[in-house]
This record gives sequence, C-alpha cells and structure tokens, in this order.
Amino acid sequence: MNSHHRRITQWLLATLLVLCGTMSLTSCSDDDIVVIDDGQDQQDVPLIIFDTDIGSSTDDLFSLEMLHRYQDEGRCKLLGVIVNREGEDYAACADVVNTYFGHGDVPIGLVEDGVPNPHIFIDYRQLPQYKTKDGKLMFDTSIDDYSVLPKGWKLYRRLLAAQPDHSVSICSVGFVACLVHLLESEPDEISPLSGIELVRRKVKCLYLQAGCFSHSDEPDYNFLQGSVFAYDFFDLWPKDVDIIFSPMEVGLTVDYAPQQVISDIDWTDRHPIKQVYMNCNCYTGQKMWDPMTVIQAVEGNDFFALSMRGTVELSQNCAMLFTPSATGNCRYQIPGSQTWRSQMLEHIRKYNKIRNAGE
Repeated sequence: MNSHHRRITQWLLATLLVLCGTMSLTSCSDDDIVVIDDGQDQQDVPLIIFDTDIGSSTDDLFSLEMLHRYQDEGRCKLLGVIVNREGEDYAACADVVNTYFGHGDVPIGLVEDGVPNPHIFIDYRQLPQYKTKDGKLMFDTSIDDYSVLPKGWKLYRRLLAAQPDHSVSICSVGFVACLVHLLESEPDEISPLSGIELVRRKVKCLYLQAGCFSHSDEPDYNFLQGSVFAYDFFDLWPKDVDIIFSPMEVGLTVDYAPQQVISDIDWTDRHPIKQVYMNCNCYTGQKMWDPMTVIQAVEGNDFFALSMRGTVELSQNCAMLFTPSATGNCRYQIPGSQTWRSQMLEHIRKYNKIRNAGE
C-alpha cells in the first residue's frame, strides 16, 4: 500500500468510525487481494472485470475513468470491459474511454441477445463521432471493427479461466444478461468448467449496483427492464460466491452536478466525459450510483458500512428481499452521513481532475 492510499484510507476510516459508532464493517473475504507478476515489480492489486450498460447514464463513464486511474496508480488491474447494452455504438463508447485513458488494449466484450430496447436516459452514443472544429475525429479508438468483438459471456470465460482461483472481482453496473449467459455456458475450448463452476472457482466477489433495501417493495430498475435475466441470475449464481450490493439509496446521495463536472476539467475540452456533459442533457437527476461498486472493489470495505450477511431473493415485481443469515453470501452498502457523501464526491472528483500525461 503506498503512502497516499494509506493516508486516504486512514482518514476515511477514522471519519466513518466516528459517524457509525459501533457499526461493524466486514470484508468480502479474507483474501481480497491477490499477487500478480506483471513483469515488473510484484504488486498486490485487485483483478477487476467491469460489466457496464455504458451509453445511457454518465456514472458508467466515471466508474470506468476511475478504474483506469486506479490502474495507473498500480492499485488494480482492469482485465476487461463487458458491455451489457446491445449495439456496437456502446462498445465504441467504451473503446473511446479505454483509449483516452491510455489502456486501449483492455479487451471489450459485447452482449448478444440481451435486454431488448432498454430505456436510454442520456444518449451519448455519438461520442466516438464527435469532431473538432477542423472536422477531425476528436477521440482516438483502438478497435477497427466492432462487429468482431467477442460475445460478452465468451470474454468472461476467457478472462476468468486465465486467472488464479478466487481472485477476480466483478463490478456489474447494468443489466445481468452477460452474467446469465456466462452462468449458462457449457465447457468449451477455453475451460473444461461450466459457467457456474468457473464463477465458483475464479470469482472472489461480485459488486452489483442494484436494489433498494430501504424500501423492500421498490423494484430494481435494471432488473425490471430485463426481468427474465434477473430471475435467472438469482437462480444460477453460486450461493457460495459473495455478492455485495450497492443499492440505489447509496449512490443517490452523491450528486456530482453537471456544471461542477465541466469546471473540474478546466484544462481542455477534448475529454470524453466533458464532451458528454457539454453536448448532452445531463440535468436528469444523474447521481453517482455506479462508482460505489468500483470504489469498494479497489479501496476495500473501509470506505463503507455494510449490512450483516444474508440471502437475497427477487420478488414478483423485481424488488429484492433480504433475509439475514450468518451463512448467507449477500451484503449491501448502507447509506452514509452528509459528511460521508461529501467525502465520496470529493474522491470521485479527485480522479476526474487528473490530467493525462502531456495535457
């Protein structure tokens, strides 16, 4: 752990302990960190797959930005990006972000037979086509032909099979179609394990942005949009692999206002997030839901208060029903105080203010 990380962690932990009193903060497992050899110095870093419905809400953009910045700091390794919203335009948006932040080699998988025609809140599919005043494309990309991208579940299998056992964290911030396709997959040339066994063998924890645990009858929006996949997910996910939910009420309290986003990137207009905020109507109640999964996957549990362990079932209207159980594999983040909300916003802003080399 570098000194900067240690100072941030100690500061937030101290504040959280004061605010939460005797509330227990538990960890996803005792082996949250794995050691990998990247050909240079060995580093203790989480291995992360990011599963995103990019192209409709801007919190996906901040989540992916933070993963790249964390990787630059040597604090995580982004194994791949799974795009769970159908269409090559959405994969191209992920490619723009990966390339802009210097990791265009991160593989991208694209869902096939996913949620049909889901609602789009902020439509920034044209991001890869944005042009400068002289008519040139504003942003570089790294993929020439998006039609040849692997199916999301296939990329999942390839990435998981190549990693140590119980080492991979998945941050899922959209629909669960690709996860269901993975769980339904059979042994193949990539791995002799079925999808369920591959998840059981390789996944350490799933960080899932979903649910509303403060109102047990409120349906989860993404699950409701793709209810067939949602029910299959809860049926198939191994009950011995941890899930930490980041419910709606946690990210809802972290408001990164559009004018603040734009002013925080004051050194250039050629920035994908700034361009989305300059060209699209982002005054739609957008909150920082998705980054909560990424922050916990990388920073650890010191940033969050968590529920006790339990099990989660999906009701007929796609609300999530939590039942406490010492042997359950599910927990969820608990909303923090105003001080906590301010600190989390500043943490996201810090990474949004970082300049690329040469800017």
